[in-house]
Amino acid sequence: MAGMKKTKSRQILAGTRTSAGRKVDQVLKMLESIEIPLRTLTTVERDRIALALLSIANITPATSWEKAGQGESGAKWRLATREIISFQNKYWRQNISPGSYDDIRRKDLKLLVLAGVAVASADNPNASQNNPTRRYALSADAQELIRSIGKHGFSEKVTGFLAKQGSLAQRLERHRPKRIDVQLPDGSLLALAEGEHNLLQKAILEEFIPRFVPKAKVLYLGDASNKRLHVDEPGLAQLGLREMSHDMLPDVVVLDETNQWLLLIEAVHSSNPISQTRHLELEKFTSGCTLPKVFVSVFASRAEFRSWVCDISWETEVWLVDSPGHMIHFNGDKYLGPHIA
Repeated sequence: MAGMKKTKSRQILAGTRTSAGRKVDQVLKMLESIEIPLRTLTTVERDRIALALLSIANITPATSWEKAGQGESGAKWRLATREIISFQNKYWRQNISPGSYDDIRRKDLKLLVLAGVAVASADNPNASQNNPTRRYALSADAQELIRSIGKHGFSEKVTGFLAKQGSLAQRLERHRPKRIDVQLPDGSLLALAEGEHNLLQKAILEEFIPRFVPKAKVLYLGDASNKRLHVDEPGLAQLGLREMSHDMLPDVVVLDETNQWLLLIEAVHSSNPISQTRHLELEKFTSGCTLPKVFVSVFASRAEFRSWVCDISWETEVWLVDSPGHMIHFNGDKYLGPHIA
C-alpha cells in the first residue's frame, strides 16, 4: 500500500482494554448499528474507518462523546485529509505518511460519506473530490448519534438516523436481503438477516443451547438490523430487568429454567467479546436480577478466538462453533455456571 505503513498500533486498537481501544470498539459497534457493512473488511480496514470518523468528530482517547463535532469555542469541526492524518498521528498513536492523504479519501472516508455520516464541509462544497483542501465534517444526524453513545436514548438515535439516511448495506446490496431461519427452544421460528454475526446467533440457538441449556427460555435475541427481533418483555420484567436498555443488552439472553441461571451471551464476529469492561457493564445492567449469571462469548473458530483471547474476562465462558461439544472456562471452579465469590 503506497505511502501507508502498517504499524502495530493500527492493528491492535479494536478489542483492547485501553481507553483508545474501547472508543474504537464503540464506534465500530455504532457504525454496524446504522447498517454500514464492515464485516467483510479486515481488522485494519475497520480500524482505519473508525479512526477517520473519530478524527472528523474531534474525538481523542480522552475526549467525551458529548463534544463530538465541536471545535474551539464551539465552532463546527472540519478537517482536510492531510489534517486527518495529522490528527491520527498525534492523538491515536499512528504513523501514517502525509503522502497517504488520498487513501484517507478513497478508502477510510468512502463508506462514511456514502452512508451520510461524513459530509463535505460548507466552506468548500464545490471543491473537486480529489482536492486535498476539501474538508470533511460530521453530518448533523451523525453528530447526534455519536454524542449519544453509551446513553439511554442511543437506540432512538439509530432509528432516527436510518429513517433519514437509510441503510447503506441495503443500498449496496440492491436486492431483497436473504434471511437465516432459526428455531427457538420452544419450537417457534425466527428469520435473521443474512450475515456472519447472525450465523453465530443461529449456532447459539440451535447448537449451544440444546447441548448446555436443554431446558431454556430465550428472553431476548437481537438481529443486526432489528434489535427488538425477539423480546420477552414479561419474562425480563419478572426477573427484575424491566428498565434495561435494549442497545446495551448482549446478543442473546437465556433463562436456564433447570438451574435458574441467567445466561448473557455475546456472538463475537468483529467486536464486543465479554471483556473486563463489558463484563462490568453487564453486571451493572442486570443488577436488578437476583439469579446467578453466566457470561458467554461465542466465536466461530479457534482462529477467530485467538485474536481476542487476551480480552476475555475471568469468571466467564467461551464456546467455539467449530468445537461444539466443548467449552473454555475462564472461571476455573466449575464446568458451566455462575461464579459465586
